[in-house]
Amino acid sequence: MGKRANVDGDRLEFIPPQMPTLVEQPPQDEGWVHEAELDGYRTQIIIDKGGVRLYSKNGRDWTTKYWPIALAVELPCRAAILDGEVIVSGVRGAPDSPELEAAIWSEPNRLVFVAFDILHLDGRNLAPLPLLQRKQALRQLVGPGVGKIQYSEHFEGDALALFRAIEKIGPNGVISKRADSRYKGGPSKTWLKARCLRKPFSKF
Repeated sequence: MGKRANVDGDRLEFIPPQMPTLVEQPPQDEGWVHEAELDGYRTQIIIDKGGVRLYSKNGRDWTTKYWPIALAVELPCRAAILDGEVIVSGVRGAPDSPELEAAIWSEPNRLVFVAFDILHLDGRNLAPLPLLQRKQALRQLVGPGVGKIQYSEHFEGDALALFRAIEKIGPNGVISKRADSRYKGGPSKTWLKARCLRKPFSKF
């Protein structure tokens, strides 16, 4: 696997994911956007002339495990790299990792990919662009909806209030991202994770 996307050739390569730094509380200053952390498996979707491939956060090809998602990818583009999370909806609609593990082996049709970033689109390397520009491009590509490929909405404003609200409904916590930050694989100080104390450390 390559360390970066080959944006000039026909076949794109896996990009090591950007990983958040664990913090006690989400940042309160301006310039951050916030997303609910999903209790699933970090996944990268690559679309190019070779078809659709899905990779784990360590670069393993998991296309055969996630085959219903691969078959459902019908986005209006020739080539793209999407960063996101594979989840399965729980009984009350919240992501549920024990059900996810079971679904991978016995009910893969329940799997859903939630996209929160885009790194490449039709020959353009989007990683150097500010996060909010990438999110805008991603939303235009994926669109709103509840299909197998979904868009992860972000929130601005009172991060602590969002964090407390999320604690009550079940997900692990909040991922806070600098709105003007570029995408860079590996540990990051521009992505921060504040987890709910009643939850164990997640696989994100």
